[in-house]
Amino acid sequence: MGQKLSCCKKCDDWEWCKRKGNGEPKLRMRNVNANYLAGAPKIDEADAASSAVLGVLRVDLCLEDNHDEHHTSHFYAAAAKEALIVRRGEPFRLRIHFNRDYSPSKDAISFIFTVADDTKPSPGHGTLNALVPHDGIDSLGDTLEWGAGIESHEGQTLTVLIKPPSTCPVTEWKLDIDTKLLGDGSRSYPLPLPIYVLFNPWCPDDQVYLEDRDQRKEYVMHDTTLIWRGSYNRLRPSVWKIGQFERHVLECSLKVLGTVGRIPPAYRGDPVRVARALSALVNSVDDDGVLLGNWSEDFSGGVAPTKWTGSVEILQQFHKTQKSVKFAQCWNFSGVLATIARSLGIPARIITCYSSAHDTQASLTVDVFIDSNNKKLDAETTDSIWNYHVWNELWMQRPDLGVGQHGTFDGWQVVDATPQEASDDMYRVGPTSVSAVKNGEILRPFDGGFVFAEVNADKLYWRYNGPSQPLKLLRKDTLAIGHLISTKAVLKWEREDITDSYKHAERSEEERSTMLKALKQSRHAFSRYYLNDNFNDIEFEMELKDDIKIGEEFSVVLKVTNKSESRAYLATGQISCDAVLYTGVGAVEVKALGFELELQPMSSDYVRMEVIFEEYFGKLSSQASFQISAAAKVKDTDYDYFAQDDFRVRKPDIKFQLGDAGIVAQKELDVIVRLENPLPIPLHKGIFTVEGPGIEKPLNFKITEIPVGGTAAATFKYTPPYAGRGTMIAKFTSKELDDVDGYKHYEIEPRPEDLLQPNVSHRSSNIIRRRTDVIA
Repeated sequence: MGQKLSCCKKCDDWEWCKRKGNGEPKLRMRNVNANYLAGAPKIDEADAASSAVLGVLRVDLCLEDNHDEHHTSHFYAAAAKEALIVRRGEPFRLRIHFNRDYSPSKDAISFIFTVADDTKPSPGHGTLNALVPHDGIDSLGDTLEWGAGIESHEGQTLTVLIKPPSTCPVTEWKLDIDTKLLGDGSRSYPLPLPIYVLFNPWCPDDQVYLEDRDQRKEYVMHDTTLIWRGSYNRLRPSVWKIGQFERHVLECSLKVLGTVGRIPPAYRGDPVRVARALSALVNSVDDDGVLLGNWSEDFSGGVAPTKWTGSVEILQQFHKTQKSVKFAQCWNFSGVLATIARSLGIPARIITCYSSAHDTQASLTVDVFIDSNNKKLDAETTDSIWNYHVWNELWMQRPDLGVGQHGTFDGWQVVDATPQEASDDMYRVGPTSVSAVKNGEILRPFDGGFVFAEVNADKLYWRYNGPSQPLKLLRKDTLAIGHLISTKAVLKWEREDITDSYKHAERSEEERSTMLKALKQSRHAFSRYYLNDNFNDIEFEMELKDDIKIGEEFSVVLKVTNKSESRAYLATGQISCDAVLYTGVGAVEVKALGFELELQPMSSDYVRMEVIFEEYFGKLSSQASFQISAAAKVKDTDYDYFAQDDFRVRKPDIKFQLGDAGIVAQKELDVIVRLENPLPIPLHKGIFTVEGPGIEKPLNFKITEIPVGGTAAATFKYTPPYAGRGTMIAKFTSKELDDVDGYKHYEIEPRPEDLLQPNVSHRSSNIIRRRTDVIA
């Protein structure tokens, strides 16, 4: 039996109400279950037939076809049929079933699209759009406008194509289908499922259009990536689960644009404005955003940044609690921003810059002040150099920047969510054109000077003898900043070096002229002195072995050479080893060694300092970073020498074993993860954390103790959810050793029965049981 239509005071699931302003009746729904095709309850056909006004029985959203054509079928909400997810600039199909035959001569139909969270939608702002479909689909109108056309009409069924403009706000939309009998009443059918409209890098008319097919796969569709960490002399790739298609990630990404980013609905289609908002909303400094930063070694009350394996758990937690997730450092901020950008449809990649400058005074220099005892003055030294810093690049056109000497500023744009310096009174960076950075155009919006300094500042060492004494330049290093700028290669699990996209080759004429060009644009013309190059008889060179495993001892070696053919010199000084955070601050002395060398003409000598495990272990930060420095004076000259370098001990990798034969979708297999203890002491309270395709929540395996030389192993049953490529990732933490990770990339073959059904896809997995072992 059908439900009876009743007045507003007696309604149950349906009600007649007065359309605001014109007194015509409008059919509305309440308490609708949206978990079926087109989601809407049917109008009782007998009752509907009694009315001459055309009534909508149901709407087939053609979910499978639309999601395939719009590259959105991987989203959880698409697979679960919880929403229609489309990309702007391309049409999508609706099939509407009426209660009687549709007659173009007497029936009028219109589609009303409204931004879901706009309290005052209006056509002028583009947040309220009324479409009347025309006959045929040969032309759906201008690319900048909404369009609708009738594809086919058979009796009571009408198939239409609807095209959002290529500038459409990227957000959740509501759809009402209004029907009207010419000269008589009207009805309205509210679609129960939301429609999510995303950016479209496949559409040439979209501002985020990315022409290269492989790059679209990598920067929009791939859900796992590599983030490079470590130091420039010890690069360390870490796997990160982007997870842009997982449950609630898209909903959270769309929501935060309004709730945290405070972008008015009308402007959510502008990728420049969205990118700038993302750089602020991912951190919590100004707006209680997604992640709370913490660069100490105390992570009580939250999760240590090194323990996160991806963005999904972070965004799901924020979506649920609407409270900043604790804690994060630069690569976590970057990973989450990449997830949000890719879910929205903006091509995004993660960038690591080794020896990255943090210029606090906008001088385009990093100034280090040294006292008379060769100790760095922390109060005066506000600039710093991070072992590495991680940010994002987002791909888009930049019509707002015009055309420069070297062309447009389209392409990759730096967006950095790590809160370092305020920009327009909020902690954010970008979007900054990478092309503008390379060519010294530091005044182009946004934050060009800050990014230029990160990759190309000059590092200056100053002798500071007090406020009333002149500064003495000890050393000027034009090669210290911006090494090995890295990202994951397209469709390869390896590093791509993109340094040349940010800067001209070091020591080249172009690099120096670009630096001078940038300095002339800076409002902070720092006084610059040059090293007294007239004395070059004595040469200092630090030597560090760059492949030391944690647990091993290492040596710091300073080579001193007298290049004079006739004169002997006496050099005195000190070499030091400090444990530091990866940001280059928080130094704790591990060991120091003074020296005095008498150098005969045309000779070299060495200063060697051995550092053993017991000396450094208790002072080491979680990322195992050291800062090595050497300071020296040459007697009877005015020459002072000072240099610093970064050093990192290597941590072991987690090893994977996935089954004994081929990996097949929906076929259970055994997975084993293993880690060998590299330390000369036992490990206690160990935990493996594992993530992979089909594992909805990270798996945790506890290891009580791993003896010296022992191996920990965790075993579990795993069922790959679908055919294609997969990446399993693991983290290991313990009381004595943490921030250890590993990953395994593999191909999943389709089931034999699926080869006859190429469109079959499943989102399921079976974790049956787990086991942990310690092998002495």
